[in-house]
Amino acid sequence: MKQTFTLLKNIFFLLLFSINSIAQDIHFSQFFETPLLRNPALAGIFSGDMRLQFVYRNQWQSVTTPYQTGSLSGEFKLPIGKHADFITIGGEILYDRAGTIALSSTHVLPVINYHKSLSEERNMYLSLGFMAGIVQRNLDRSKVITDNQYDGSNYNEGSFDGEAFTTNSYSYFDGSTGMSFNSQIGENKDNNMYAAIAYHHFTKPSNISFYSNPAIEVDPKWVYSAGIRLSTTADSYLTFQGDYSTQGLGNELIAGLSLTKKLDDIDNPKYLIEGGAYWRLQDAIIPVVKLSALPLSVSVSYDINISGLPQASDTKGAFEMGLTYQKYFDHNSSKDAVRCPRF
Repeated sequence: MKQTFTLLKNIFFLLLFSINSIAQDIHFSQFFETPLLRNPALAGIFSGDMRLQFVYRNQWQSVTTPYQTGSLSGEFKLPIGKHADFITIGGEILYDRAGTIALSSTHVLPVINYHKSLSEERNMYLSLGFMAGIVQRNLDRSKVITDNQYDGSNYNEGSFDGEAFTTNSYSYFDGSTGMSFNSQIGENKDNNMYAAIAYHHFTKPSNISFYSNPAIEVDPKWVYSAGIRLSTTADSYLTFQGDYSTQGLGNELIAGLSLTKKLDDIDNPKYLIEGGAYWRLQDAIIPVVKLSALPLSVSVSYDINISGLPQASDTKGAFEMGLTYQKYFDHNSSKDAVRCPRF
């Protein structure tokens, strides 16, 4: 009886938390490691010609079957024309698996971003990006358990679950667009900022239901992003970043800062260490550590739950790990370019 009560209590707090997060998309605490998910116009806003990133998230392990989410993205930045303009091409693959019924979604989203130079003297760019592709969702019907399968206190595995599913999977076309402004601050090329706005789900996908209900659709989402990087000493710098998003009845604010220390060459470092913390409003405090042996970086974070869920989760939140491979090409590179989008 005690175990049943504990389970029901955990489910109640999980549902309560879900109500507060209604209509929210896939998200990561290390949002700075998933730029394409934030805004396609942030593609290519980095120091380098190529960037590959992988982020893995494991959430709510102490409450229910863990929610597991992964992102794999790639960006390739190339000069175009004769006016210090650039174009970034790439894409992102997202995978999310939730709950005991293995409810999963897979997103395959190519991206293109055009960077227009606005200054003849310093890095200053206005970028317009688009990302669109296919999303597929499915579940394991054999793992669905409902009250219709209970006869009093006995569970009958072979009985009909009472759900009139028309399909175990469906797919739809989805897209997003955005703009960003990226600029050098002052005379130091290492001091940079960006501000961006994105509009997700402009295709307004409908009929996204296992019951083939055309009235159910994906709510559009607006994401407002900003970041600034400032040198504190010759061998260190501070980075401030944040996102605010709204979708349907839900909204989310996440922001924070980190300090990065160069461990070898000040002008062209290979080894760096970074530490900081981020805050998701009314949800979690997120310490982050990142180690770099360029061109490879590894980041680790953990959500410390401060929402209404701790009574069920024992303050345990989500673990995330990120891997980044970022480098310049040997030829036709932006490394020595006078002007180039970077952060």
